[in-house]
Amino acid sequence: MAQPETAAGLSDAVRRGEASALAAVEACLARSAVVQPRLNCFTEIYAEEARAEATRIDALSAAARERLPLCGVPIGIKDFTPLAGKRTTFGSKVHRDHIPEHDPVIVRRLKSAGAIILAHTTTPEFAYSGSTHSPLWGITRNPWDPACTPGGSSGGSGAAVATGSVLLAEGTDMGGSIRIPASLCGVVGLKPSFGRIPMDILRTQYETLAHFGPLARSVEDAALFLSACEGPDDVDALSLPALPPVFPIAEAPRKPRLAVSLDLDMHVVSDEVAGLFHALVADIERAGAEVSWVRTPFSVQAAKDWYDLWAYCFAGDVGHLLDSHRRDLDPGVVQLIERGRCLDAVSLRAIEHRRTALWRSFAPLLREYDALLCPTTAVTAPPADPRLQQGDKILADGRYKSVDMTGHFNLTSACPVLSLPMGLAGNGMPAGVQIVGRRHDDRGVLALGRWIETLRPPRFPPLPA
Repeated sequence: MAQPETAAGLSDAVRRGEASALAAVEACLARSAVVQPRLNCFTEIYAEEARAEATRIDALSAAARERLPLCGVPIGIKDFTPLAGKRTTFGSKVHRDHIPEHDPVIVRRLKSAGAIILAHTTTPEFAYSGSTHSPLWGITRNPWDPACTPGGSSGGSGAAVATGSVLLAEGTDMGGSIRIPASLCGVVGLKPSFGRIPMDILRTQYETLAHFGPLARSVEDAALFLSACEGPDDVDALSLPALPPVFPIAEAPRKPRLAVSLDLDMHVVSDEVAGLFHALVADIERAGAEVSWVRTPFSVQAAKDWYDLWAYCFAGDVGHLLDSHRRDLDPGVVQLIERGRCLDAVSLRAIEHRRTALWRSFAPLLREYDALLCPTTAVTAPPADPRLQQGDKILADGRYKSVDMTGHFNLTSACPVLSLPMGLAGNGMPAGVQIVGRRHDDRGVLALGRWIETLRPPRFPPLPA
């Protein structure tokens, strides 16, 4: 029997005894052996441990398997998230020999749900970039075109899920690091509401940009991942109290009221992405949604503020490495640290004032509509080689030219955001649409996502020859 191609399908089949967890692991290992030399999406593959765990799960009683929502599902964990006893480098030469002693909450919950950790996936150094490359692990490539980037910082996770090398992968998102690779690799990516999954891997628990979330092959798989990981834990003082469960996915409204914006009133959007977005919006309207093109409160200032907060995080969290390890660090990391060191307390407080004003301007739009739709990335995948990539810039007409359109929704962090594939552009590359939901309404975002997914069934790249 062929192995199911989704996490939900596989876990159901393994629970019923109709599929083997070990066979699923072997299938993913076989794909990884083909994919890894071409795409470089893994730092380590834990083949023997995965086989042993799969054998253990297959030997469980039917009653024991029934209690495992991710029963036998091979997954990837980003090399920014520690695994006890496994080398976790954060993509950095500085930590090339770092072996954590403890699993974070999200890893413990995934294991308890029956997931099988197959590998660590690549990330840029300290997850700093929207493109996945690092001095330690080199360049990770896009499964649709290896000359292009899979995005970042969860780029290895995106490429691994798109190729079926794993059926689910964990990512982190402080400015789009789940949603960017989801868009550029043609998979599903979810930034849950801030605090929905406890965050305990940073040096501070009072960080308000950072989220854990899944990269997945379907909306149902993303919801299944979230249901296994959500819920409060005292390790994270900002984790949310228990909210209504996200799985099974609720039904979408019969006639959803959707606000739409192509460019968030500031971004330069490529013709390829614009064409996909307009076609999707037309299909959504024909399918019964009430669609309104709206103005949004976003601006170039918001992009600047996100970047300064990002630099502030780097200066505070890894800036101590600059004096002793400058030669080992990615030049982009050095630049962020140096920028962060130039910021003063009054400037940072002013960012928080503007961030508050942004939320207060955006929240009324979300009260009026079920969700806001906009592209995830303004372009399809740029070159994989960082030397060929163009930096963000403000054009003479005041518009902002960048790869992604994601960081605004980390500034307004309470909003859950789901990135779904919109299809393939004329250049043969995928791009995604963001569904931005009301505060803490992860259930509503997933319900809308599953409805839209019926209009754009997932497509995956062929395996490398």
